Amino acid sequence: MPLLHLDVDGPLNPYAAKPHRRPDGYTTLRVPREDTVPANPLTPRRPLRIWLNPEHGPALLALGHALVWATAWMESANRWIAPALGLPELPFVDFGDALLRERPDAVHGKTEAIVEHAAGRPFVWVDDEQSALGHAYVRTHHPGPALLHHVDPRAGLGAADFRALAAFDGSGGVPPAARRGAR
Repeated sequence: MPLLHLDVDGPLNPYAAKPHRRPDGYTTLRVPREDTVPANPLTPRRPLRIWLNPEHGPALLALGHALVWATAWMESANRWIAPALGLPELPFVDFGDALLRERPDAVHGKTEAIVEHAAGRPFVWVDDEQSALGHAYVRTHHPGPALLHHVDPRAGLGAADFRALAAFDGSGGVPPAARRGAR
């Protein structure tokens, strides 16, 4: 069973959608800023607006992958996001301060920790911040099958994304439909 490393902001919370136009099927959640990770003392203290689609939880569980939070929310995702989606408490990748440090190779701060967490197991990484450098890093440092699946942060996860995720079985072959959804 492949791991599915799941980001919150972008794939589950389409934060880049029109700010005053909640997407169809989504509900609004208000999260106190002090409960988000990482904390930023320069951020206003008003609650953070999160849009979540309750249908995503059952759809993610139906994939049959081992779900893992791969988000700056880290353990806070279990407090705020999982219940809103009907997900159980999930393990999470602890990024420590990696998200706050700039890497000299310009690879996203999550990439190395996700590869380490996967420890050679097949995995999918669903995020809106992947790059060609991240793909190259995974190819070079991860011996097993991997699918880095980009989600448009204006739209969040959609039917085509779920089809691509379902097509990845971790056997090493990625069907053409899944390759089209990946970036």
